[in-house]
Amino acid sequence: MKERTKLLLIILVFAACYYIPWDNTTIRQSGLEAFMMLQEYARKHVLTCLIPAFFIAGAIAVFVSQASVLKYFGATAKKILSYSVASVSGTVLAVCSCTVLPLFAGIYTRGAGIGPATAFLYSGPAINVLAIVLTARILGWQLGLARAIGAVLFAIITGLLMAFIFRKDDAARTVGQIYLPDEEEKGRSLTQEALFMLTMVLILIFAAFARPEIGSTGVWPAIFAAKWYITAGLLVVLVLMLKNWFVKEERTNWVQSTWGFMKQIFPLLGAGVLVAGFMLGRPGHSALIPEHYIQSLVGGNSLWANLFASVSGAFMYFATLTEVPILQGLIGAGMGKGPALSLLLAGPALSLPNMLVIGGVMGVKKTAAFCVIIVLLSTIAGMCYGWIAA
Repeated sequence: MKERTKLLLIILVFAACYYIPWDNTTIRQSGLEAFMMLQEYARKHVLTCLIPAFFIAGAIAVFVSQASVLKYFGATAKKILSYSVASVSGTVLAVCSCTVLPLFAGIYTRGAGIGPATAFLYSGPAINVLAIVLTARILGWQLGLARAIGAVLFAIITGLLMAFIFRKDDAARTVGQIYLPDEEEKGRSLTQEALFMLTMVLILIFAAFARPEIGSTGVWPAIFAAKWYITAGLLVVLVLMLKNWFVKEERTNWVQSTWGFMKQIFPLLGAGVLVAGFMLGRPGHSALIPEHYIQSLVGGNSLWANLFASVSGAFMYFATLTEVPILQGLIGAGMGKGPALSLLLAGPALSLPNMLVIGGVMGVKKTAAFCVIIVLLSTIAGMCYGWIAA
């Protein structure tokens, strides 16, 4: 962090301490809600959800070669393969809307077509594995699943539309090849790496397995009763895999990568939870912004509510995962399920700083088209999901 940034943070904290009227009942209640929401996250989501997800993201970053992903965007790659890889690249690269920009600039300027490049540009931050897991855990599996499916489809549709709209410009570009270093040989098979990833995913699923509703019968109560025994068994299997299949350097790199994600995301997420709690409160608890304001802007499932949510999400900057507590507060204050999905699909992939950088890479016209496509698709998806959920 730059010294100027540190000074600005100190000034902002001082100003907040000096000027915020903490003796006001509403302000005091909002401050309490901020820390109550932070405590809720710490108790319900960090150990059983976020920590396993961080280890999965770290493993993906270390054990899955980015070169093997990016090479499919070159001019010689088959289109169906390019779009397929681009649409799910976010689960592999686990990057935010800022981190994806240099990757996008690199593949686009080195010869990737406008279609696969913009599909990758959307997919990178939109299908972040941590964000999908946290969305399903906190906002419900239905919204998490809708976000995952919508993001994959959006990446493909956006890429195809961009390729069609700018087909003449794309054909006129100098076609090059994306040169990447050769992948290093590993002492493991693809099956072994897949089993390793699957084991970590199962640990996440069972550790975060929620208590079934009272009166539920069948397999779910039995799984919940045995969840910690199953999780412990999977942890033993994971340790054996790490000992027998991975060398010490790889294990060290995995831990370092996981720690890097945690250092980057935990402070931002904590700050996001505090701000969301202070402004919006927990579901069912009022805070600074009155609920009727939220309901009038993004309540229900009207065209206006979904469009407003999409445009707001497109211009706002969400640090990684902070969109989840913000949505939690908005939904608790009366936001409709459709607009919630609209914001989730438009927000992480776009922001005003993001737009400015993209404009410098592929021009104002292409950037405007890209942003309009994302906003329109997010609005349509939100309305459809709102009708289905209703």
